[in-house]
Amino acid sequence: MAQVLDKPLESKTPVTPAERTARRRALFEWVAVHSLGVAAALFFTLPFVFVFLTSLMTDSQALSRDLIPHTWEWGNYRKVFDTPGFLTWWRNTLVYAGLGTVLTVVSSVPVAYALAKFRFRGRNLTMMMVVSMMMLPPQVIIIPMYLFWAKQLQLSGTLWPLIIPMAFGDAFSIFLLRQFLMTIPNEYVDAAKVDGCGDLRTLLRVILPMAKPGVAAIALFQFFYAWNDYFGPQIYASENPGAWTLSYGLESFKDAHHTDWNLTMAATVLVMAPVILVFFFAQKAFVEGVTLTGVKG
Repeated sequence: MAQVLDKPLESKTPVTPAERTARRRALFEWVAVHSLGVAAALFFTLPFVFVFLTSLMTDSQALSRDLIPHTWEWGNYRKVFDTPGFLTWWRNTLVYAGLGTVLTVVSSVPVAYALAKFRFRGRNLTMMMVVSMMMLPPQVIIIPMYLFWAKQLQLSGTLWPLIIPMAFGDAFSIFLLRQFLMTIPNEYVDAAKVDGCGDLRTLLRVILPMAKPGVAAIALFQFFYAWNDYFGPQIYASENPGAWTLSYGLESFKDAHHTDWNLTMAATVLVMAPVILVFFFAQKAFVEGVTLTGVKG
């Protein structure tokens, strides 16, 4: 106790002008970075907020400059659901997006696995062909494809010309998943073969469990593409309203309710909501899969 009492009190070290300047600079940098982040968040969020608020307005208020609904008209969403054909568009979109996503994943995984882990003659040429298919716009081949599906197979007025090709792989999905599988060490494949696993069993039991983020990424990409696809249904299903999807049916809904902006915004919210919810719950796997593949933008 005496030693503690006899110990002189330590004086606080005064802050030098250089340290004070560094702290002030760090504070300004923190404010600048977070201000830009908040501004960017508002820039991307406010349009969705505007659409949602407008969807809850009355017919007359939706045409005014008001930003907040005077009365919250939740019945607008029921009116949209009661629109003839809207539930049919929902069903068609779910079939197109869901079945197309499953077929794309099932057909793309084996091809990506072969390009990533197998050594065979012409592998680099095959990879170049896959990349070249990514650079080919769909509008370039739409005429011969339409003649084949509509004239030869008589499938016009349906979504099958859009769903069936997904069973033969997708160039972007193959490329993305191949880049992810390249990050998995080959030692895992060699160890599985030493234990007696064949190529298919190695893929299912060893590679796929470690490639879940990559598979989730290509599944989400394909689901978003099919859900938002407007060009394909316009080409193949425009002549049959019973085969319309939400993206194409929304255009017809807007034409029918061109002055009822509250109903149009309510329909827009119902079209966007599933995509936003899917990305919200799967964003961790999506971001991880895209990051590990090295694909940006």
